[in-house]
Amino acid sequence: KKRRHEREGRRGPHPEIPLYTSEDAEAVTEHFSPVAYGESLKVGHEITAELHDAGHILGAATIQLDLGKRDRRRVIFSSDMGQWDKPLLHDPQTYKQADYVVVESTYGDRLHEDGGHIEDRLSEVITETAKRGGNIVIPSFAVERAQEVLYYLKKLMADRRIPRLMTFVDSPMATNVTHVFGRHPEILDPRLTEAIQRGDSPFDFPSLKFVRTVDESKAINAIKGSVIIIAGAGMCNGGRIKHHLVNNISDPNSTVLFVGYQAEGTLGRHISSGGNPVRILGESCNVNARIVDMQLFSAHADRDGLMRWLQALETPPREVFVVHGEDDASTSFASYLNEKTGWKTTCPDYGESFPLK
Repeated sequence: KKRRHEREGRRGPHPEIPLYTSEDAEAVTEHFSPVAYGESLKVGHEITAELHDAGHILGAATIQLDLGKRDRRRVIFSSDMGQWDKPLLHDPQTYKQADYVVVESTYGDRLHEDGGHIEDRLSEVITETAKRGGNIVIPSFAVERAQEVLYYLKKLMADRRIPRLMTFVDSPMATNVTHVFGRHPEILDPRLTEAIQRGDSPFDFPSLKFVRTVDESKAINAIKGSVIIIAGAGMCNGGRIKHHLVNNISDPNSTVLFVGYQAEGTLGRHISSGGNPVRILGESCNVNARIVDMQLFSAHADRDGLMRWLQALETPPREVFVVHGEDDASTSFASYLNEKTGWKTTCPDYGESFPLK
């Protein structure tokens, strides 16, 4: 892919200078230590930090920084903000006061569909594909998304709303993360905590198989009849999902089901936006499979969710910096927030800095 981009003269808007090397990454790992939500942590001279539940993925945190003593300023970072009322995790924790806010805007220009329809929609997609004799291929992120999909599949199978299809999680990382979920019920939704404690894992059912080896992954293609394949990467820009796409995307009986955000420039975005044909693993593939984009599964808050988190503040912040979104989404959300609240909003440019007065 890199060589093809070089031939075509394709470059991003900013210099491609690594922020750190692989040696840096390896060297820093020995300095990691766990920090509990709500625990005050001194990170520098007159700077303390606290982490709070972002409701996004397992262990995700918003960050509260308190700067100085006499002229204290509080800065909060949303990080990736989760949705409310999701089945696996707690709701995002809100704040009452902040001088400055840095907020993401992945879905700042849109609203998600009603989450109450997720079981109906998933049931329809799987049942119709199975009737055609095709496979359901689900590109998925390894952390939270794969586990949420498993949660719904188990529920729908138990309620007999979908056939009991063989289901493969073809991702060593997703396999490992699923086991981590099982070991930390204390930060899951209380209903899931109770289920895990009584030995009823929401991430396991009789027709489910976790796939680790390459040979096991290849063997999936030899199975006759419909199966469900959950594989990474979630945006189809690497991993085993590419092989499953090559084997299924040209089959009109199969379905490619997107359950996560597809960033601009990724293979997943190209497919979900109607690209045809698409290039996968050096092959030009005709897109004959049904393509379904279910943003109901998103782990990111939409525009109203971001507003809900921000408007929990009891006093207006001095400034809100809108970041981590495509340009249209960021500028749209900054304008919407300013219109609704009157707060000062800014979309920082790459490399720009601001004094926190």
